[in-house]
Amino acid sequence: MIVIPAVDLRGGRAVRLVQGNPGRARDYGDPVEWARRWVDAGARWLHVVDLDGALAGRPAHRDLVARLCGLGVAVQVGGGVRTVEDIAAALAAGASRVVVGTAATRLGEALGRFGPAVAVALDARRRRVALSGWTEQTPLDVVDAARRLREQGAVRFVYTDIGRDGTLSGPNLEVLAELVTCAGVPVVAAGGIATEEDLEAVERAGAEAAIVGRALYDGRLDLRRLTQRWGAGVC
Repeated sequence: MIVIPAVDLRGGRAVRLVQGNPGRARDYGDPVEWARRWVDAGARWLHVVDLDGALAGRPAHRDLVARLCGLGVAVQVGGGVRTVEDIAAALAAGASRVVVGTAATRLGEALGRFGPAVAVALDARRRRVALSGWTEQTPLDVVDAARRLREQGAVRFVYTDIGRDGTLSGPNLEVLAELVTCAGVPVVAAGGIATEEDLEAVERAGAEAAIVGRALYDGRLDLRRLTQRWGAGVC
């Protein structure tokens, strides 16, 4: 397992939302400075989310994302990516992987065309999949969604427990373990990770990688220490 720092973009700033609520945002400043800090601390990947794009339904920070993709490490980009053209543009800007939501159009075509360069976001609140920047709740169970998407060709999932995201309350290990077992493909976990014990538990649950945000920005976790401990995995 590896640890991936999150860089969430809103209004050109690095922010962290609490439970996906734009009204509960914590502003951390220049995202490029933070990204450079994470790279200097040994990050092999960055998880970049265009929050404005997620809410608008189309990428809003293409230039900023391209700058982050030029920092010399692999970048996983999501937020507002809804079309095959959006995916192609993100890859052309330097992204190593693009995260698309289950609401993306022509998803099957994208999975077939771009293969491992595409991961599918499974964003869930109380096990139910949420869409459109987490503003639209569906009745679809997240594990059932993973099974269906796997049949369409999904080769990797990024699972976020929205209710825990930004809360430092610990990951949803029960759902994560179920996803890992049922999906049959690598799963990246996000939401609520606050301690090294949380990371150990995520690793035991079988996650390929763990995305960490607020705990790094607030100094609760030291990325250099984490990358020394969780730096040998493949993602």
